Amino acid sequence: MSNQGTFSRSRVVVIGGGYAGVMAANRLTKRDDIAITLVNSRDHFVERIRLHQLVAGSSEAVVAYADILSPRVRLHVGTVSAIDAAARTVAFEDGEEVAYDYLVYAVGSTGETQVAGAQEHAFGISTYEEATRLKAALETTPADAPVVVVGGGPTGIEVSSELAEAGRNVSLICGDRLGPWLHEKGRADAERALRRLGVGIVEGARVAEVLDGRVRLDNGRELSSSVTIWTAGFTTPDLARRSGLSTDEVGRLVTDETLTSIDDDRIVATGDASAPSRLAYRMSCQAANQLGPLAAETVLSRLAGATPEPISIGFVGQCISIGRGLGLVNFARRDDSAVGARLRGMPAAKVKEIVCRSTVWALGMEARHPGSAIGFKDGSRAARVQAAAATPLVREPSL
Repeated sequence: MSNQGTFSRSRVVVIGGGYAGVMAANRLTKRDDIAITLVNSRDHFVERIRLHQLVAGSSEAVVAYADILSPRVRLHVGTVSAIDAAARTVAFEDGEEVAYDYLVYAVGSTGETQVAGAQEHAFGISTYEEATRLKAALETTPADAPVVVVGGGPTGIEVSSELAEAGRNVSLICGDRLGPWLHEKGRADAERALRRLGVGIVEGARVAEVLDGRVRLDNGRELSSSVTIWTAGFTTPDLARRSGLSTDEVGRLVTDETLTSIDDDRIVATGDASAPSRLAYRMSCQAANQLGPLAAETVLSRLAGATPEPISIGFVGQCISIGRGLGLVNFARRDDSAVGARLRGMPAAKVKEIVCRSTVWALGMEARHPGSAIGFKDGSRAARVQAAAATPLVREPSL
């Protein structure tokens, strides 16, 4: 039964309709006396973990909000241009303003392209719009033309393997090493699978400049590239920083251990855009699906006049698809450190597909039964926070 409470109808605005934002909005429906608005720039949900499939043409990577969002949540399609914490309003690019009693900041992350020429000559794949533009560019590029993928993380591995499996001539520039988050055994498995697909792996070098038709490395080597795809690094939108709120070095909203902004206890952050105690979790849907409900629980606690619980989430590993038929599941401790245990090949590919489907299923389940989503506690979180306390948080906006 929902908690009717004795409170007047409270207004909660959730900025961002990704994994964390949808989870937070759905969890808030545990109470009937909240008016919940989810703000998103698109009228559909993007399965970000399938964008590499969108590029290769094997998935549309979108889901209707009607399938995963509670009917109690009002969807507002628009882009927020500023947050006025003092007035408790958000302003949209079209000039409209919406007031809130509590704000959930779930703007997600975007690709980072600070290397010279990357913005002008490389394609991103971190958003639906970027992936759509990349797909269109590949469709007009000869199949044997050289394609360079920059970034040896999960996204780089997945997009390079998808394209190589489709017959593309792909080189993958990994920086220091392939799969830095993987265990050395998992890394070796990924490398073997990629090479079997024909991916040329370049390790021990970084991109110094992206030019028209080629990529220059920091060791002086140049690679021809008809299409350059940038997957190296993620940052967050600068909305919080522009609004005078405290952020970390990549723009995540700095919070305490309840995901509450250190500047304003009416603002709660979640997902890729949150940095609790400046010790942010790895940007991933695995973290977002756990942090989203926890951010909502913080809001619900404050509405009930209770003290929010500190957050703690856990990880189980990394699931990486390698083309459509192969994969790698590198298991991890709950603190996200990889271990040697893993699945490979077709069984791993099947597990990855199950994970992708279950992620969307969990969103819909939370919409129908708020409170159903659970996470895995990382018992070492408190120790890491205590160790970081030597650098105390300061309640001052970032400059």
